[in-house]
Amino acid sequence: MTEPFLSIRGIRKVYGVVTAVENVTMDIAEGEFMTFLGPSGSGKSTTLYVLAGFQDPTAGDILLKGKSLLSTPSHKRNIGMVFQRYTLFPHLSVGENVAFPLRVRRRPQAEIAERVRAALKLVRLEGYEDRKPALMSGGQQQRVALARALVYNPPVLLMDEPLSALDKKLREEIQFEIRRIHQETGVTILYVTHDQEEALRLSDRIAVFSQGRIDQIGTGPELYADPATRFVAGFIGDSNFIDAEIVSSEGRLAKLALPGGAVIEGVPLHGATATGGRASLLLRPERIDLQPGGNDGVMAGKVRDITFLGNNIHVLVEPDGTAPISVRLPFGHSALAGLAPGAMVSMTFNPADSHAFR
Repeated sequence: MTEPFLSIRGIRKVYGVVTAVENVTMDIAEGEFMTFLGPSGSGKSTTLYVLAGFQDPTAGDILLKGKSLLSTPSHKRNIGMVFQRYTLFPHLSVGENVAFPLRVRRRPQAEIAERVRAALKLVRLEGYEDRKPALMSGGQQQRVALARALVYNPPVLLMDEPLSALDKKLREEIQFEIRRIHQETGVTILYVTHDQEEALRLSDRIAVFSQGRIDQIGTGPELYADPATRFVAGFIGDSNFIDAEIVSSEGRLAKLALPGGAVIEGVPLHGATATGGRASLLLRPERIDLQPGGNDGVMAGKVRDITFLGNNIHVLVEPDGTAPISVRLPFGHSALAGLAPGAMVSMTFNPADSHAFR
């Protein structure tokens, strides 16, 4: 069996009586783009800081090519780091900022000049060598920080919320650049964010953190189509959750009774499969279809609001006995003809496309 390039084994971090990280374990392949995704306080940044050597774990180990990093000080781990705040030296020029890691490593001047030139070309900042950071935009400064982190060819690059200080348009622009740089260099990247769209846009795989633990690791499509927990289901993509009763179950599939009396079969069930009890039914907005009138679907409700979103239309439907349900229909869908707030509609969906969580 091939040894993992980077292995995180049972990392635990405790501050006094607070457990910030509990049993975080994963293997990362060489050249992989792995994102730690989760809300504030979920343990993702703490895990990254343990990797960087900024914090010592209470338990567990970090292995790079089979060798533990824990006894190696942070400045000798040869791991690149990019922070939310650019942490550039304001009194140094762009070229001097990028050259700094090489000077610390006492590389020859000719090598420094060549590597700085190549790093700035990689982030598309050729010709900016003599400019001071204060004279650059936020996006340009983050590119400089990225060039500085890559200039000494680290085997692993850690990025902690690097784009959260940028506006949406600039964030998307730099996301594209990060993806391009990853593809061109093949560097292994571990990236922390609370933005699910950013994680889906950038990552090969995503580790979803919740309350100091990893709920699930997978590709974006895997997490979206087959969430392991209710938290993952609600955190990845837009979601509707409906309270339902478990009528019966067989294997991983359940029969559910919905508000209004409809019964559906073949719903994937997560958690204990015993008959009885309550479940939360996950319905993705784009998996629901609408028909005019309130008699032909699985559930019926009154249209509360209709919002034009360009290539799709958001319809908010309010059934009796449950919370409003979001529905997304493609622009031009037949059900939209003449539809207005106050109208009754029927909702249908394939039970196999939904998920039930105890």
